[in-house]
Parts: sequence; C-alpha cells; structure tokens
Amino acid sequence: MCGIWALFGSDDCLSVQCLSAMKIAHRGPDAFRFENVNGYTNCCFGFHRLAVVDPLFGMQPIRLKKYPYLWLCYNGEIYNYKKMQQHFEFEYQTKVDGEIILHLYDRGGIEQTICLLDGVFAFVLLDTANKKVFLGRDTYGVRPLFKAMTEDGFLAVCSEAKGLVTLKHSTTPFLKVEPFLPGHYEVLDLKPNGKVASVEMVKYHHCRDEPLHALYDNVDKLFPGFEIETVKNNLRILFNNAVKKRLMTDRRIGCLLSGGLDSSLVAATLLKQLKEAQIQYPLQTFAIGMEDSPDLLAARKVANHIGSEHYEVLFNSEEGIQALDEVIFSLETYDITTVRASVGMYLISKYIRKNTDNVVIFSGEGSDELTQGYIYFHKAPSPEEAEEESERLLRELYLFDVLRADRTTAAHGLELRVPFLDHRFSSYYLSLPPEMRTPKNGIEKHLLRETFEESNLIPKEILWRPKEAFSDGITSVKNSWFKILQEYVEHQVDDTMMANAAQKFPFNTPKTKEGYYYRQIFERHYPGRADWLSHYWMPKWINAADPSARTLTHYKSATKA
Repeated sequence: MCGIWALFGSDDCLSVQCLSAMKIAHRGPDAFRFENVNGYTNCCFGFHRLAVVDPLFGMQPIRLKKYPYLWLCYNGEIYNYKKMQQHFEFEYQTKVDGEIILHLYDRGGIEQTICLLDGVFAFVLLDTANKKVFLGRDTYGVRPLFKAMTEDGFLAVCSEAKGLVTLKHSTTPFLKVEPFLPGHYEVLDLKPNGKVASVEMVKYHHCRDEPLHALYDNVDKLFPGFEIETVKNNLRILFNNAVKKRLMTDRRIGCLLSGGLDSSLVAATLLKQLKEAQIQYPLQTFAIGMEDSPDLLAARKVANHIGSEHYEVLFNSEEGIQALDEVIFSLETYDITTVRASVGMYLISKYIRKNTDNVVIFSGEGSDELTQGYIYFHKAPSPEEAEEESERLLRELYLFDVLRADRTTAAHGLELRVPFLDHRFSSYYLSLPPEMRTPKNGIEKHLLRETFEESNLIPKEILWRPKEAFSDGITSVKNSWFKILQEYVEHQVDDTMMANAAQKFPFNTPKTKEGYYYRQIFERHYPGRADWLSHYWMPKWINAADPSARTLTHYKSATKA
C-alpha cells in the first residue's frame, strides 16, 4: 500500500505543484520521492512508500537498467510475480513484485500485461521510447486511482482525489477530478511538450470471466460440474489459495474480526495458513464496538475458537461523532452508509497503528456483494435478478465498501488485503448457477456457510449467524449507531435547512438530516465535488428510507426469534 502521484504537461511551477503530493503522505509513511522525467521538464512522479516487500530496493518510480525508457509508479501487490518470473524466465533486478509489470510490458504490450497480473493495483507506466503513458486499475478497484485531464493535454493522477484538487492549471480555474474506472486501462500519447492525448480506454476484465493469469497459477485442479459437493470442494480450494497468496509481505500480518461470517472465515483461514507457513509470531485479531455490542461478543467467541491473540477496542458515541469530520475527509465521500460504517474501521485502524506493529491487515470486504449477503437479497424477484444485482454491487464496490476499506486503513498507514475479491475465487463463484447463490431457508450466503459446515474452522453459531451491518453490529441492538447519529444531527440540522436542501445541493440532494450533515462536511473539504458519488447506496426491491439492515423487517423478525 503506497501513494502514487504523477503530472504530465504541467504549465505551473513543479516545486509548487508537488505540495499537492504531500496530501497523501499518510499512504506511505516509510519514504518519499519526487522525481522529474528526463527530457520532459514538466512531467514528474511523486511516491509515498509503505515498505511491505523488498525494503532495500522498493522505491519508485521503478527504473531498470534493461529498460531505461520505462518509468513505473504503482500502488498494490502482484501476488503471482514469482510465478510469472519463473514461467517467462525474466531476469529480476530487485525483489519488488511490481517489477513484473515492466518485464511483461516489454514482452507483450499493455493489454497482455494487465491481464496477467493477479493482484490489486493502480499504476502509471511511462514509455518514453514509444511516447506513451498507460494508466491501469484492478478489476474491483481495491487500490484507488483518480485522474484529472484538461482539454490542452495536462494530465494529473493520484491515489486519492485530495492530492489533485488544489492543483493549478492555466486553462481552467477548476480542475475536474474523477475516479479512474476499475477493470480498465487507458492508453495516452505523450507529446514532445509533455502534454498527453487519450488514445483509448479499454475494459480488460469482467468479474464473471476467469482471468487470463489462471492459466499460469498453481491452484489444485478444480473438479468440473455443479454438483453441490464438487462446488463446495472447489470453493474451499480457491478460498484457501486466496488467503495463502496474500501472505506475501516482509511486515507483520493482523486481521480485523467483527465476529460476522466473512471476517471470521478470513481470520480462521489466515491463522491456519500462517501456521503452515511457519510464521513465528501469533496472529493478532482486532474487534471494535461500544459496550454491549454483538460484534464484540461474537468476535471473542471466534478468537477463542481459533486461538488468536485478540484485542477489543471500545469507543463511545462521543468519540464516534468527533471522528466524523476526519473520516469524511479521508473517505472523499458523503454516502450515508459508507460514512456510518467507516467510523469504527477508522478508529480501529488508528488503534492498530498506534499500539501494534501490524502493517498488513486482512479483512472480509467484498463477500456481501459476491455471495449476496445483504438482507434485501431475500426479496429478490428471481435468482437471475439477484445475480444481476450482485454483479452491479461488485462493479460499484470502488464507490462504497472498497473505498471505505482502503481509505480508513490507508489514513493510518496500513495495507488492507481482501481475499473474497480474489480473481479466481470471485469469478468461479459468479460462474455458478444463479439458483445456487441465492438465500435459502431464510438464510443469506447459504452456499458459503454450507461450504465450511464440516470444516470446524469457526463456531457453528457464528457460521450461521445472520447478517449484521458493521455500522450496526458495533453498537447494542437497543441503541443502533445509526440512531445515535440521527439523534446527534437532529440538533445540528434544522427544518429550514432541510427545506432549502434542494436549492443548496441540487445534485444528490440529501433526504435526511443525517445526509445533510455529512454533505455539509464533505462540501467544506471538497467544494463542488459532489459528483464523485454518482448515487447513494440503498437496498433494492424494498421501499427503504434508510440503508441500515436494522430497519428491515427481516432483521426485526430475526432479532425477536
């Protein structure tokens, strides 16, 4: 996990412009480099490093003696770099996983390169010999990337939007900044004056398709057919492999543990894999909540069962409310459910950074979207519509859960790893017949639960524990986090402000006082940038006025049982 920043064709003083790069310093607390491009005085790279692999030679932009015309700045982890190196017999100059991008590009061009990367990444690749700039981002947008480009060919890219919003350019007083789409790469021509022109934007991978790099990986051979025992066996093989490949780091690994199904499966599998890899330190797991929180109790059960060194972080409503401003600044969004769920994750990341030496953190993000884990999936009209909705949620992860997971951890110099979004695991899951993936017997994620039924990985009551939104599970059932927040904002936003909301915020007009309050904070930090969020996250197929799972009838009946 690092912070990347690059400019092409700047017409302002670079030493002034580079101050913007310092806005993402939290992403790489270990080292910083700012480097101009030979022959292009108005082009430069900025890089903040979190040293996770190869502490000695991991600085960027990566330059190799063999390819003096290539410059690479990337944020991410390429899990199959050793496999690719061995298969194609590349001579490596460093031990950095990202070096594989340069070798693959030299061998087969940008499209083949990006399709062969098994990992999470956002990159800027400059080829001064062929006068090209390439931008690329992983399938689900696990690693963030933003860009700004003007009509006269000035290009700026950065891991977070906050590193671009204050940039100056002569042709525009307001630089339009937008997220770079996941699963895409862009080709741009580099002109002699350092400006660029976009040639093409290509969608290189759909989450349903088996990735090209599957041809080269060493996963046990999967069994054909959709017989239930075959499918369960294949899922266990792929999930184990998804966790195992993510052990790649020179830093200590920890795990977030909410006590829900997803984080519990990740923590249990991770601990097993660490033992098999003969890692000497104990796995530390971390849970956060208020007094009487169901998440804390459930996480404690799981930690006792798997034998992790467990830590509980307590916070009160005042601390949560006080964190809202810095959370929204970190997130760069005002989406209601994202902000709610981010407070706990932000505070626990802060605790991990301050009190432990864990740097790489595993988590269960992506499972709800992939395995139809949201409670509203019970209301899906058909398995086919549920499948369509699952894929929509996966496409939009970069606006919601993946955004939250990255920004809340990166704000404290931590790197998050999310095995459920592994390319092989997710594409196989999505290839299964739609009716296999829907909720069954009133229980969401039935197939995933069934897959691990006989494994004794986690306690049975956790394996079959109903869905609890992270933003709700951290507080007691009697007083949900969303209710605490709504009671607080009731005194911050009055009825007159709400009456004028459409006039003040014509785009994505907030419908509630809570939404209005978050939007106010967002506009204070990022005025005029509301279009970074295309729409609010809300459940489908039900007439919901609030995104909290606890407002849904299914949840209410489950808690009474």
